[in-house]
Amino acid sequence: MAKKRLGIFGGTFDPPHVGHLILAAEARDQLGLDCTIWVLTPNPPHKQGKEISSIEDRLAMVELAIQDDEDFSLSYVDIDRPGPHYSVDTVSILKQQYPDQELFYLMGGDSLQDLPHWYRVSEFLNILDGIGAMRRPGDEIDQTALFNQLPQLEDKLNFVTAPLLEISAEQIRRRASTGHAYRYYLLPRIYRYISEKMIYQS
Repeated sequence: MAKKRLGIFGGTFDPPHVGHLILAAEARDQLGLDCTIWVLTPNPPHKQGKEISSIEDRLAMVELAIQDDEDFSLSYVDIDRPGPHYSVDTVSILKQQYPDQELFYLMGGDSLQDLPHWYRVSEFLNILDGIGAMRRPGDEIDQTALFNQLPQLEDKLNFVTAPLLEISAEQIRRRASTGHAYRYYLLPRIYRYISEKMIYQS
């Protein structure tokens, strides 16, 4: 039996927006993923000191975002353990949970360029079967420099071409807090959730 390909799509998802969904769908299509596991990070090490919405609200919004897609699932791998939550520990646990599957970690181009500085990055790469880097039009990534620093990356790196969407969670939070339009950056049910809970109001 052929191994299934599982995508790992991590983030704070504060909030999960249509850009996240489009990127996850493009990665699934271009990498031939059987399932994409959304991993909600409670307290990412690189965002220490920044205000983040409650884990309960972000969890509810991710569940709303993926509920209609049977090929998307939510993992509690980082929610059910104490922080800090480093990606190497996350993929190590997922590999134990899915020992017979191929794991592909999805990341943005900016994260790819910063990858040599990630915590225990060699161990992280050795666990994975592939990296899916979501590349935007016009991105300039020095692959030679990356491969010189991380030789094991060369055989695992796959680029995912994504539409140029100028949407970010930070932008949505700012718009919501200042009374500007943000409705169509989100699925309708997530917009209603944010509005009813007044999550990003000052």
